[in-house]
Amino acid sequence: MIKNLEVYSEARHKVSKALIKKVVELLKNDLKFEISSLIINFVSAAKITLINSDFLNHNYSTDIVTFNYSDSLAVIDAELFISTDDALDNAIRFKAEFTEEIIRLVIHGILHVSGFDDKEKNDRARMKRMENKLLNKYKSVLLSQEVKI
Repeated sequence: MIKNLEVYSEARHKVSKALIKKVVELLKNDLKFEISSLIINFVSAAKITLINSDFLNHNYSTDIVTFNYSDSLAVIDAELFISTDDALDNAIRFKAEFTEEIIRLVIHGILHVSGFDDKEKNDRARMKRMENKLLNKYKSVLLSQEVKI
């Protein structure tokens, strides 16, 4: 069990909290961080549009918004907002399973608060390689432990 992790869902597309907690546990072990506080919120496209507008001055929906409150890369204090509507659109567009896309977005958010960035082309490529590596690794682990994805 991971301390200081909270998972909330107000979205219409259901997400397994047990799965999310397992993904965070795997990330914690691989990326070697501690958690001061990590809140993962699954929300609608309308809600993430409001968050994106209020805090980032972007008036559109997006799949994830990450707030990093950490003073250190070794100790995470962050909040992730993941739009399940956008995740479903991504899954359809990229011909992936919805749950796989949710796992990818959790990984993406954690990578952001662990020092990865995707603003520049080279950084984006590096982050995407790590995201793909972790996603592929975790899919097999989650399936072998019968955590339903």
